[in-house]
Amino acid sequence: QVQLVESGGGLVQPGGSLTLSCTGSGTTFFITYMGWYRQAPGKQRELVATVSANGKTNYADSVKGRFTISGDTNTKVTYLQMNSLNREDTAVYYCNAGSVNPSGDTSWYWGQGTQVTVSS
Repeated sequence: QVQLVESGGGLVQPGGSLTLSCTGSGTTFFITYMGWYRQAPGKQRELVATVSANGKTNYADSVKGRFTISGDTNTKVTYLQMNSLNREDTAVYYCNAGSVNPSGDTSWYWGQGTQVTVSS
């Protein structure tokens, strides 16, 4: 099992920046990727960005050029640098990790979420 804990959320003005951190603990098989999702009030949870074990990154179109994901799946740490924030970025941000066991089965892990509010 892996436990993920996010930190770094808060209140920021439009145009500002925040960096979210996610630290994992516990043991599991090979973690293939870590990522960030977000859920705004009344909306479905959506993908923000992912980083795979080989370092490949992936971003939602809405955050490309503004957000940067980094991390190390071996140490179960990931960061999300968020720049040029706007009100549409207001949401609860969740850390996510996926691991694969020797049988090829994937397990998914989620953090408890951290609130990001963009407001003047």
